[in-house]
Amino acid sequence: MAEHYSELSIPHRLLLGPGPSLVHPRVLRAIASPLLGHLDPAFLQLMNEIQEMLRHVFRTQNPFTIAVSGTGSAGMEAALVNLTEPGDPVIVGINGIFGARMATIVERCGGRLIRAEAPWGHIIEPETIAEALTKTGPVKAVALVHAETSTGVHQPLERIGALCREHGALFIVDAVTSLGGLPVEVDRWGIDACYSGTQKCLSCPPGLAPLTLSDRALAVIRGRKAPCQSWYLDLSLIADYWAEGKRAYHHTAPISMLYALREALRLVEEEGLEARFARHRTNGDALMAGLGALGLTPFAQEGHRLPSLHCVLLPTPVEEGSVRTELLQRFGIEIGGGLGALQGKAWRIGLMGESSTKADVLSLLSALEDIFEHRGLIRRTGVAVEAASRLYSSPTLQRG
Repeated sequence: MAEHYSELSIPHRLLLGPGPSLVHPRVLRAIASPLLGHLDPAFLQLMNEIQEMLRHVFRTQNPFTIAVSGTGSAGMEAALVNLTEPGDPVIVGINGIFGARMATIVERCGGRLIRAEAPWGHIIEPETIAEALTKTGPVKAVALVHAETSTGVHQPLERIGALCREHGALFIVDAVTSLGGLPVEVDRWGIDACYSGTQKCLSCPPGLAPLTLSDRALAVIRGRKAPCQSWYLDLSLIADYWAEGKRAYHHTAPISMLYALREALRLVEEEGLEARFARHRTNGDALMAGLGALGLTPFAQEGHRLPSLHCVLLPTPVEEGSVRTELLQRFGIEIGGGLGALQGKAWRIGLMGESSTKADVLSLLSALEDIFEHRGLIRRTGVAVEAASRLYSSPTLQRG
């Protein structure tokens, strides 16, 4: 049977979609390192190092800071199923696909869902959360998406963390598309549970979900009336596996993926968080300048747009799916289509981690110009690249 299959040959792609992002060669080399046992002393030391570096990226001192064995969605489920028991009132901010997904998990846990909604493309205003906290009586938790991947919205969190503290509610945050690309201030913003994914701004292959819990959140988990409905994601059990000095067996960790995450986090530390945030902002601004010259408009609310994920509305003449197909087939560039109500009307373009460079921005804009010009959508090529280049060369940007 094996003779019917050729040797694996993966085509080269410039990954500029909503994830995964490109991976540095050092991360690929790390993932190919020899395996160790998941309780080997050398591997346990590697786990300690990962925890230290994750605390740095999350900007927290939380002892419980780990990488859940599973993708970002496993991080979402782990946070919610551990902190929600039947009957618990939980406020969930819903302004896109991933807020709606959090709401679904709360309901499946038997929690009493309280919806705090905003139109797609808009943030959940702090006043909306304040009103929900005031009207509903005691609330177990408030859950929000920091970077809504379906819309490109950048949700402010600091005021909401303070509101949660005032009302005795836990604060749960989805940072899947933000961690490592823009500030996530777990301790300063009063976040009790924050999870992410490795395949976005951290530029590690998908398969792990960084997660940090405050002491308040851990106390709630350890004080549950009934065991967590998920054995695999039961954080009271996983805590003992990641706790230095305990290392109680729970499951076989994805050894090679943890090698990769360690190296990806080393790259983040070498660049420095502030420099990394500035790089994402600069490239995001340049991309939007170029796309604007092609007639595309940002979907997210002004003043609350992500630098790592851009959702743009297309002019009516643009055939969304066929342009993306041509972009992939002719130029090897991947971008994402719209989700839900935005399907066929928008693109989602990721500039995350290793996929956020000046060369990537200009390559995409040049390719789009070529396609648009051949389809009669623009009069000449060069307009988008010129717009982006002007931004890159602006004195203000160079000073920043």
